[in-house]
Amino acid sequence: MKELWTESLRVAVLLPCYNEAATIESVVMGFQAAVPGAEIYVYDNNSTDGTALRAMLAGATVLRERRQGKGNVVRRMFADIDADIYLMADGDGTYAPEDADELIRTLLTERADMVVGTRRGVHDDAGRQGHAIGNRLFNTLYRTIFGPDFTDIFSGYRAFSRRFVKSFPAVSGGFEIETEMSVHASRLKLPVAELELDYGRRPEGSHSKLSTFKDGAKILWMFAMLMKETRPFAFFGILAALFMGSSIVFMTPVLISYFETGLVQRMPTWVLSMALMMIAFMLFTAGTILDSVARSRAEQLRIHYLNLHQHSAINPILSRNRQGMERLGSTTNAA
Repeated sequence: MKELWTESLRVAVLLPCYNEAATIESVVMGFQAAVPGAEIYVYDNNSTDGTALRAMLAGATVLRERRQGKGNVVRRMFADIDADIYLMADGDGTYAPEDADELIRTLLTERADMVVGTRRGVHDDAGRQGHAIGNRLFNTLYRTIFGPDFTDIFSGYRAFSRRFVKSFPAVSGGFEIETEMSVHASRLKLPVAELELDYGRRPEGSHSKLSTFKDGAKILWMFAMLMKETRPFAFFGILAALFMGSSIVFMTPVLISYFETGLVQRMPTWVLSMALMMIAFMLFTAGTILDSVARSRAEQLRIHYLNLHQHSAINPILSRNRQGMERLGSTTNAA
């Protein structure tokens, strides 16, 4: 099947990079060997160590994005590059180029719009213990809020269809971009798949750009914003419940005193409790209205996604693959 998609489909390998001179040459050469015929694009994000030159010498097409942050790079890549299949990886050598064939095959055979290469053993060795704990917490939080579609939302090794890339808004600026991709797929109920792959260690001289607390706070904020945009009833409902609970706490002693004496003896507390209760009702109302707006936006995004046609060569490839499987089954049964 590899020969079929390498001949019929345009494959773009996208490598966002920031100071990856120690590894980018071997990564580019690895993808050239693993995906023959694919165009390798390296997007340099203000590197100061010669990353762009090494990538260019290795045979990649090197472009630049001056806005700092992985999200800004991904937004530029998705806007600039036109292909039938997109393969995104990191330039640090932690993802094996040899797995690219399996990612693309899964994208085609599953007829998926995104295949995520989940990282085997990432919770045991994520560079730092704080990263491993954060991975567990955020993945659990994601499944609680947005659904069980993904088990490793931070993986940077992914294959995409053209429909996904051209319908993805990409508003994030940093490492939260993988979370936004996952929410986009869950929100529109796109066909997705996961493929467990080995996750390598960075070679000597290559360093992680992640900050445990700074980037963790950004991702948590992105969770809140995406929940507000995609599940406003739940988001504002939680806030309404908090304000209502606070109102009841302040209100209870005033009511007890009133039933005992017939007097409102703590008027400021009573006014505060009523104000909190009004805010709770307003938040609940806002959530109800915005939920309808969010549903309408999701419908529009879904229609836009459906209007983006896949490359006409994909269906013949799938048809030929099915025919081959049927012939193989017939031969096996005859034997």
